[in-house]
Formats: sequence, structure tokens, C-alpha cells
Amino acid sequence: MSMRLAMVAGEASGDLLAASLLGGLHRHLPADTRYYGIGGPRMAAEGFDAQWPMDKLSVRGYVEALRHIPEILGIRNALKRALLADPPSAFIGVDAPDFNFGLEAPLRKAGIPTIHFVSPSIWAWRGGRIHSIARSVDHMLCVFPFETEIYAKAQVPATYVGHPLADTIPMTPDPGAARTRLGIDVAGKIIGVMPGSRRSEIALIGPVFFAAMDRIHRREPGIRFLLPAASPTTRALLQPLVDAYPALPLTIIDGRSHDVLEASDAMLIKSGTSTLEAALYKKPMVISYKVPWLTGQIMRRQGYLPWVGLPNILARRFLVPELLQEFATPETLADAMLEQLNNETHRADLIAEFTRMHESLRRNTAETAAAAIAEIIATHAKRGGQV
Repeated sequence: MSMRLAMVAGEASGDLLAASLLGGLHRHLPADTRYYGIGGPRMAAEGFDAQWPMDKLSVRGYVEALRHIPEILGIRNALKRALLADPPSAFIGVDAPDFNFGLEAPLRKAGIPTIHFVSPSIWAWRGGRIHSIARSVDHMLCVFPFETEIYAKAQVPATYVGHPLADTIPMTPDPGAARTRLGIDVAGKIIGVMPGSRRSEIALIGPVFFAAMDRIHRREPGIRFLLPAASPTTRALLQPLVDAYPALPLTIIDGRSHDVLEASDAMLIKSGTSTLEAALYKKPMVISYKVPWLTGQIMRRQGYLPWVGLPNILARRFLVPELLQEFATPETLADAMLEQLNNETHRADLIAEFTRMHESLRRNTAETAAAAIAEIIATHAKRGGQV
């Protein structure tokens, strides 16, 4: 009987991660291995059989999530019944923790090896989730080096596999080449601006970012700005802000966020994975974010770290400024951005630190994770199916 691996990825980032992982698994598992479950177009291109389309789980916003809960739970229950009735060689949950942990727990209880790729940020907040993870996951594949110690304390086997972004982003960026690819003037200083793509993000942080750009432009008129719009919807959401600042030397690029990161001299950027991308591109940056007041109070009470930006979390210190909530004003952002842009000694120090960070995260993630999965499955088989 051929090997069968069930997998679930819940959104575009998970589809990208899982597709890369499938490429590695093809090199470590038998050629006739079947991969099936819930996934997206990139996974399908790697031979994955998506029994449900990934977009069924890709729901944004609380109202939308509440409306789709019955359908999502129905999909999870149907998949659980199918996997319990005809057990796969292993189950791999790719991110999507809320969906996957609820599925992994009964599968693990039934003796099916459960592997989870990408730990939730239990080191930043909601640390109590470690108990549900311990009940659900046989093996965690971690993308940050400090995470394995957390799982060791909870007696959850874990392997550090590196971060896939570190494999794809060049160790030495070439801003001139990126500017040429984007069709913009190679000369001059450029600040990249990434206020997010969700309606709520743009509504809260967008006006402050644009007002900060206006202040920067008034103080140093030669600086240009690049902003990648993730989709036509994002561009439409940004348009009223663009119209409000007609004199701003701003170019909006459709997609191509990595080209914008590489082309820029410094970044004004919202908190999130994009800050890690900026660090891997060796860019000085100012990290900012705004959420509604009550949400901010809850997050502050649940947070465990003094940092929110991934570069600072990985360095365990404030490498770059974080201006959040009421501290994110146009003036403070403009001041911090100009310091990040023009302080060449600081830039050199950041490049050295970000290079070390990049090297620590570059582990050929697809191959390393695939090898770990192959070993887990082989060990399980040797034990006669006992996890």
C-alpha cells in the first residue's frame, strides 16, 4: 500500500509554505506517495489533491469568521471522520492553528502521527495554548531557533527547520537591480511604506503613515516613497489617502512587495511578518501598528515580551524603533524614519546584525522539514504504529 499524507493549509501563506514542503517531501518519500486534504493552488501544482479548496478557511475579520463558523466546523468534522475511517501515514497541519489543533487532537488520540509546521506565537502571547498543543501535536517544526526550548519544557518533540523566507531572500540585496525591475529611477533615497492590506489596518494606520510621509517630504523633498498594494482592493482602499496628498512623490506598485523591500533604503512598516522580510533585506525600519483601544489593552495584558517586531524579538533587544498605538503620531514616525534613513553608522550596524540573523534562519527549510517528517513517519512505522 502506498504512503499517504494528509495536509491542511488555511490561507495563502500556508499554501506557499506547504508547496515548498511538498517539493522537499517528493525527494524524501516514495514517488507514489499521495498528498491530500485542504490546500491551495501552489500545493496543487506540486501534485496535492485538494478535497476542499483552501479559501473555505481563509476568512478575515470577526464578523466574517462568525458567519462562516458552521461551514468551517462542518469541513473539519467531515475531514476528521474521513481520516479516522481511513488513517493516513501522517497528518501535517501547516499553520492555521485554530483549525488544525482541533483536528490534530483526535487524530493523535487515534494513533495517527500529527506534525505541525510553524508554531503559533505562544512566546509572545496566549502562552496557555502550549497545553492544547501538547495534546494535539506529536512533533512541532519550528521556524525560529528559540522555539525548541519552549517545546522541550512542555515535553513536545520539536525540530528547528529554519525560516523559508531566509532561503528565498538573497543574502546581499541589490537595490539598483530592484529599482530597474520596477522601472523607477535608480538614483536618490527611497522609503518603502507598508501599512498592511486589510481594511482595518489601512483605516487605522494608513492616515498616520501618509501624514508622516507628508512631513518627511516637507523636510527632505528629494526623498521618494514606494508602496506595494497587495491587490486591487488594497489599492482602492488607499486611493482616498493618495488623493489627499497630491504633492507626495509616491509610487504605488501592484504587488511585488519583495521588489519594493529590496529597492528601498529604509522602511516604514506595520508589525507582522513583513518586518522579518525587511530585516532579511537588511533594511533600517520603523515598525508601527494601531488597533482599536480595547483590543490594544487586551493585547498589552496578554503580551509577554517588550517587543512586537520580529527583528527585535529575534535580537532580544530594540534594534529598530517600535511606535505603537498612541505613540504612533505623524511627527514621531517622521522623526524616527529620518533617523533610520540618514544614520549611516546605525545602518552599518543593522546590516551586520541582520546578516547574522539571516544566516541563523537559513537552513534549507523545505529539505530540513521534509527530512524530519520522513524520519518521524519511519520511526512510527518501526514502532508498529505506536506513537
